[in-house]
Amino acid sequence: MTSKNLVTKVCAFYQFAALPDYRELREPLRAFCAGLSLKGSVLLAEEGINGTIAGAPEAIDAFAHELAHGAMFGGRLNNLELKCSTAEAMPFGRLKVRLKKEIVTLGDAAADPTRQVGTYVDANDWNDLIASPDMLVIDTRNAFEVAMGTFEGAVDPEIRSFGQFKDFAAEKLDPAKHRKIAMFCTGGIRCEKASAHLLARGFAEVYHLKGGILKYLEDVPEAQSRWRGECFVFDERVALGHGLRERDKGHAGDE
Repeated sequence: MTSKNLVTKVCAFYQFAALPDYRELREPLRAFCAGLSLKGSVLLAEEGINGTIAGAPEAIDAFAHELAHGAMFGGRLNNLELKCSTAEAMPFGRLKVRLKKEIVTLGDAAADPTRQVGTYVDANDWNDLIASPDMLVIDTRNAFEVAMGTFEGAVDPEIRSFGQFKDFAAEKLDPAKHRKIAMFCTGGIRCEKASAHLLARGFAEVYHLKGGILKYLEDVPEAQSRWRGECFVFDERVALGHGLRERDKGHAGDE
């Protein structure tokens, strides 16, 4: 069998959606993933789903189809944000399906992306947006992620976890002063929650990179890129570059 037949497909995904039955969904979803020999981590909460899983390409495709179109979620995940890449080897040791209070932890009940969210900006339009002189560009990721790579001119909130973003916003951001804000994160999920938080606090114009850094690195040619460095990912590949090429080896923790 050739190495081409052994490609591992890695899929990061999320969607904010009302899942009041998320507890009952855990075991069926775990069994479905196990039946496809998938490994990785999936988070379920009342506000939606978030995770990264890996396996054979056909297994990943079957998983994505079930989430978006299958009976398990009944069409509630028909706007799933998916970003797929490849790995030279399986980047996860096991399968985990966990129940959480939030699929990305901010700790602000008013930040509900199912009710209001910032303006999505496609990867190919991102360079023009952040070049605007009156645009404040904010990296919503943790400090160690920012240290590995970020966009030119972006503000680093210097946070250790996303839950500290609301403290940064309260201390450093002013709706009267910061009229236009553009935010980005790895895959888009933290920015959705952060944009909902800022809108709830009265900020007028809030934008965020649709699909996150991973989508930008996938779509924007390196020669046109305003990204500098590498993008940290929460699996054993550690970091990805343009074209979602695997860069480093090592170990990483959960987001």
